[in-house]
Amino acid sequence: MGNSVTAVPTLAQVRDWPATVDVTTAAKALGISRSKYYELVRLNQAPAKTLPLGGVTRVITASLIRVLEGGDPADERVPRSS
Repeated sequence: MGNSVTAVPTLAQVRDWPATVDVTTAAKALGISRSKYYELVRLNQAPAKTLPLGGVTRVITASLIRVLEGGDPADERVPRSS
């Protein structure tokens, strides 16, 4: 039987992600569930900036990186590379 626990990606791995990712991927990086992230989006409390695109919500990777670095997700500066 396979292991149902999914590894949390490292910050270095997140830095290699595309400009936006789906909510499931972003939630995994933060160690929370997809449903919890969607709840936070609905309450306007998402930890990273999101883009509602029709019926799809994308998370901006640069904003997610800032959160993972302990910074302000609204900071528009380009995240530093490793």
